[in-house]
Amino acid sequence: MLEACVFATVLLGFFGIILKKNLMMKIISMDVMSTGVIACYVLVASRNGLFTPILSDAPKGAYADPVPQAVILTAIVIGFSIQALMLVGVMKLATDNPTLGSSEIEESNTP
Repeated sequence: MLEACVFATVLLGFFGIILKKNLMMKIISMDVMSTGVIACYVLVASRNGLFTPILSDAPKGAYADPVPQAVILTAIVIGFSIQALMLVGVMKLATDNPTLGSSEIEESNTP
């Protein structure tokens, strides 16, 4: 059930990027898709019976691998920076165009 919800989140973001015409909605859809992908990685990396390697009385060899956690933290930071960069680009476009619709912006900037 959890896998289906994560997959639905990724698909919802993907179709939002494709179908929405407003640039702000495209950015929000990309953020939703990124959240779904990160949740998918967390779901795949989680296993029962494993302990964190910090201050644990677990027997040797029963620790969770910290590499997927580091990859997920890096993906969150990179996703945040890309989202901030896209928002700055949309702000620059909004100063020149009265609308944020992608088709209207393409029409106004076509020679």
